[in-house]
Amino acid sequence: MGDFSVRLAKNQDELNTFTQFLLKDVQALDRMLREGWFETDPIRIGAEQEMCLVDRHGKPSSTNLAVLEKLNNPNFTTELARFNVEANMPPLEFKGTCFSDMEKSINGFMDVLRTTLGDMPDIDVLLTGILPTIRKFDINMDNLTPVVRYFSLMEAINNLRGDRYELRIEGVDELNVMLDSPLVEACNTSFQVHLQIKPDDFTAKYNAAQAIAAPVLALGTNSPMLFGKRLWSETRIALFRQSIDTRVATEHLRERSPRVMFGNKWVKNSLIELYKEDIMRFRVIFMTDIEEDVMQCVEKGITPKLRALNIHNSTVYRWNRPCYGISPNGKPHLRIENRVLPAGPSVVDEVSNAAFWIGVMNGFEDAYKDVTKLMDFDDAKSNFLLAARNGLGVRYNWMGKKINDVELIAKELLPLARHGLKKANVNTEDIDKYLGIIEARNESGYTGARWMLNSYAKLVKETSKEGVGIAIASATMKYQKQNKPVHEWELASMDDIAEYEPSSMLVEEFMTTDLFTVNKDDLPDLSADMMDWQKIRYLPVEDVKGNLVGLISSRMLLRHFLSEHRQDTKNKQHIEDLMIKDPITIPPQSTVSEALEIMMKHQVGCLPVVHKGNLVGIITEANFLNITSSLLKRLDRDRKKGL
Repeated sequence: MGDFSVRLAKNQDELNTFTQFLLKDVQALDRMLREGWFETDPIRIGAEQEMCLVDRHGKPSSTNLAVLEKLNNPNFTTELARFNVEANMPPLEFKGTCFSDMEKSINGFMDVLRTTLGDMPDIDVLLTGILPTIRKFDINMDNLTPVVRYFSLMEAINNLRGDRYELRIEGVDELNVMLDSPLVEACNTSFQVHLQIKPDDFTAKYNAAQAIAAPVLALGTNSPMLFGKRLWSETRIALFRQSIDTRVATEHLRERSPRVMFGNKWVKNSLIELYKEDIMRFRVIFMTDIEEDVMQCVEKGITPKLRALNIHNSTVYRWNRPCYGISPNGKPHLRIENRVLPAGPSVVDEVSNAAFWIGVMNGFEDAYKDVTKLMDFDDAKSNFLLAARNGLGVRYNWMGKKINDVELIAKELLPLARHGLKKANVNTEDIDKYLGIIEARNESGYTGARWMLNSYAKLVKETSKEGVGIAIASATMKYQKQNKPVHEWELASMDDIAEYEPSSMLVEEFMTTDLFTVNKDDLPDLSADMMDWQKIRYLPVEDVKGNLVGLISSRMLLRHFLSEHRQDTKNKQHIEDLMIKDPITIPPQSTVSEALEIMMKHQVGCLPVVHKGNLVGIITEANFLNITSSLLKRLDRDRKKGL
């Protein structure tokens, strides 16, 4: 969640003062570790649940402040964007029914939220790594939650990097888009799991977390789409790294680490290594006024808050993050925060992911005594990226051998997870239930990402991409409310949409973006052939910078060639001589209704979509035919059902 009482430094003196507090915190932590201050029993687990607020169409609903005010519950808090909230689960002792208790706790919070939303009928809540309905239009600064911490984060990243962001991710489709702010990070929604660690075990446990990050992620992938494009199986990994990356390109091959990072090497001796590396590599972003004298606290035997260290740690986004905290009994404790896992697909899936990760973590040392001697760190990092890109079904470099991830999970890691949970005296019923779900998911290969991609492949033949996103979001919500594990879900269908109202769609949701264009100096013959080859009636004319300069239609070309034939001459004309030089356009943020009204008013069959002078898409009668077809099919299905 982070400390909300933070701000940017006003000058270098303030920054230096805060840095001094940060360095003293490291000294105090080092001494506390050497002197054995830390709690070692009981061991606790915990979680943070990030959620998306959506409207009745499953699209982002920027209402978190109103929802939180109505909730008036200290366990809920804001997130970066207005369409997200977070719930913090109470810590649980790692034993007995801890995982079923975690499931009850999360479901309880979801019920509280949904009950509150009962008085706000146009809003619901959805668990998903990335909303399949999210639009580029939703990622604007108007949707930043108005909290000083968030404004400061945006400003700090802009100061380090500049105010233009290129997002480039390649998967089945390709996303290459310029953004005005790093708010795109808010597309990510996670389920963050915490495991308390004994100080003497921290090095081995942290290295284990790094080693198993790939198979844990592969099983949990649930974010294969962004802005309607199919990208990585867990697109969150690439998106988060790029959105918070403060590095700038240079002419030299100097190595710089991104603030969102897997890491660079195994930990050798202590978690202090991680904190020191983060201080050396990354500039301080936030500061606050600190009155605590940590060394004086240590001298008096008072547990210090180490506030400066925690603030800096919250701005370095390791996928396995070390955490310092203070238990209710006043003793300090250490945790590893697993930030790998996305939200969803269902609560029972999330808790199963947590049980698998924690079980393997607790049993790992009994199977692999020193992972740093058995496995290269670069293999662990490479495996992690393979899992993020491809999900289940790839081969890893694992402990000196090549092995398929499904086989690794089934033969080595699931038995290890079961052993680790038994070792902690977790109830057999919990072990069987949650690891049984992991086993079934692994055998079927049916992760949340696979379900979403299969649903997309089915739906895209029946409706527009906007309709696909709505159907997937609606089906996800239906199965989440049933708390059904994803490997048992049916594919999403248009029947999952309660109401389909395309009139509220934005132009950017249904425009054609795979464009064929010509240059003003091209020959009319080229345009004619392109239209014939692609079976299209309109071609935008753009310059080398992507600016729209005209529009040419099949009717214009027909008149041109008829005139040329009648005159029996070969005119040396170019596209510029025939095109409409000032075509009617529309911005991507307009609605479908507005586009239709413009087309009818001006009796045109095409509208180029332009943003800041650049051509970004096109709308033709064919787009409206697709919408009409989807509506007619839905009306026919409703009629047959007697609705």
